[in-house]
Amino acid sequence: MFHHLRSIHFVGICGTAMASTAVALKERGFQVTGSDQNMYPPMSTFLAERQVDIRAGFSEANLAHRPDLVVIGNAISRGNPEAEWVLENKVRYCSLAELLKEFFIRGKRSLVVTGTHGKTTTTSLLAWVFVHSGLNPGYMIGGIPSNLSQGARFTDSEWFIIEGDEYDTAFFDKRSKFVHYLPEVAIVNNLEFDHADIFENLGAIQTAFKRFINLIPRNGLLLANGDDPQLAPLLGIKHAPVKRFGLGAANPVRATDCHYAADHTEFQAGGTTFSIGLSGEFNVRNSLAVVACARHCGLSDRQIQAAFSEFQGVKRRLEIRGVAGGITVVDDFGHHPTAIRETLKALRFKFPNQPLWAVFEPRSNTTRRNVFQVELAEALAEADGVVVAEVARLDQLDPNERLDPARLMRDLAGKGRPAAYLPTVDAIVNHLARSAQPGEVVCVFSNGGFGGIHDLLLKRFGA
Repeated sequence: MFHHLRSIHFVGICGTAMASTAVALKERGFQVTGSDQNMYPPMSTFLAERQVDIRAGFSEANLAHRPDLVVIGNAISRGNPEAEWVLENKVRYCSLAELLKEFFIRGKRSLVVTGTHGKTTTTSLLAWVFVHSGLNPGYMIGGIPSNLSQGARFTDSEWFIIEGDEYDTAFFDKRSKFVHYLPEVAIVNNLEFDHADIFENLGAIQTAFKRFINLIPRNGLLLANGDDPQLAPLLGIKHAPVKRFGLGAANPVRATDCHYAADHTEFQAGGTTFSIGLSGEFNVRNSLAVVACARHCGLSDRQIQAAFSEFQGVKRRLEIRGVAGGITVVDDFGHHPTAIRETLKALRFKFPNQPLWAVFEPRSNTTRRNVFQVELAEALAEADGVVVAEVARLDQLDPNERLDPARLMRDLAGKGRPAAYLPTVDAIVNHLARSAQPGEVVCVFSNGGFGGIHDLLLKRFGA
């Protein structure tokens, strides 16, 4: 189905991986079009700069040119007019994961980075180490690494590096996306409950990861976080080698002598000192996983550190958007309590002795629910002040399943943290314009565009 293609249309093109793949295919000479309902930076800007033809909203008219193949994003469901048109007209279609598997991964040495947290940063760093070392890898990353300028690149190299997501593939394929990625080396950073809209409990997520691990060949390698108790039950496999990494003494690949500074982090691994411009303990583990994988693939510690020295991070991961009126605005994709907590801890190293504000948009299908009611309060309490936006699409949830904002405010107040639940971006900007002071840091947590709040805050603080 992937031979003799000239034109490809992406339904839901503004997803990070969809947009990156679309641009990479356009650069290879394909006619690429796409459509989406919610368009916001950085992906909308990324597509516009590369002159990809995108249409706002979903309509059968967007397919009037009858593309050779339609790639249907995993956020698309039955009832979408473009998906319905594809089915009615028997046009060739596939998921993004299937496209990647058959078009770009098969026959390559596939390095797959998975886990509940840290996938994007770890994949970006691993890809950069290979690029910097002259190995010219193909890669697919669910974000935009600053060093690489785009999240996907397809080359003739034997190496393909990909971020493996446990979320389901498409409305017509409910398996996790990462089962399509043909892993030779699999990194599993950690394992926690997430995606409450598709996984019933932690056991269901463990089952998904077990299916992924079962795909590693006997000449491959499973690199697993040996400090994670929820991952431990999956590591007793016989079909492929397993190597544990982490900070604990029982790990064969271990980080020791960790030193956290405002502008970098240092640690030792196997007698070599590594230094990287990332903050926090989570990023030590992310970096350690890259060290273990790169060593396994034949790279030297000198090559690894040379790349680490030039790594500039990933957009929307602890990204400083600007400073205005003496107040620093940080953008972070965090939308899980653990990610929020660890980001705030990392900011303590990056901005020592500076008060921190956390501005959180409960937008993901998990944080809109009350499954993390207690954990969210504990995570946000790492900040000195908290603002929570209105829970997205609250009316679509059963009252017994919803996050309770009033309880969240009470719990934060009980922890001595001033907190406000404000319904709109304008209300949040007005509140922070009155409350935030020069020298303070405002970190915005959202997995969406959040109404362009970062620029609005900088404009108000500057005024």
